[in-house]
Amino acid sequence: MNLHAFYNHQYVGDILFVRLTDIRKVDKYERRDDLCTLYHRDEIIGYNLFHASTYISDLKDGQIKITPQFVDELNQVMQHYQHSKVESNFDDGFHVGKIIDMKEHPDSDHMHICQVDVGSEILQIVCGAPNVALHQFVVVAKPGAVMPSGLVIKPSQLRGIPSSGMLCSPRELALENAPQTRGILVLDEQNYRIGDSFFK
Repeated sequence: MNLHAFYNHQYVGDILFVRLTDIRKVDKYERRDDLCTLYHRDEIIGYNLFHASTYISDLKDGQIKITPQFVDELNQVMQHYQHSKVESNFDDGFHVGKIIDMKEHPDSDHMHICQVDVGSEILQIVCGAPNVALHQFVVVAKPGAVMPSGLVIKPSQLRGIPSSGMLCSPRELALENAPQTRGILVLDEQNYRIGDSFFK
């Protein structure tokens, strides 16, 4: 299950947004006290939890890190409202990868078609960063990952070429003191292993 959660007390209030799928279209909803259940074609796709800080500890604005403690606290809410338990594999989708092959995009003067080893598989990712190069260790947002901005990474096509994931910049990863210039984050291969979770 692709469990994602967001919280923005400053601009939205004390509401936790929980998404169970990548489906964004809500056909109907049911609210019972503090829990609003969201549906698409009778499938539960997420929840909005009001007065969230009374149920979930250590909430901070932005994307919520999915931890066993967070899932346990969320499932206490689910149990209270007699919903099925929420499960997660705790994989946030951000992994260390290595560019093992790179070609110029046939329909672009700046994009490259990269084959990226992320340990469990080889992903084809189209990248337009000016500093991308062969053999680099990079941060890969795999399909299903949610960027700090809230963008959900999905398989796509860039000028006719399939692309499964994204090579991330420090700014896109919301890293502290990230430079505001364009360019992906290049990792020191001595400090990282292919396939490792980047944020862990």
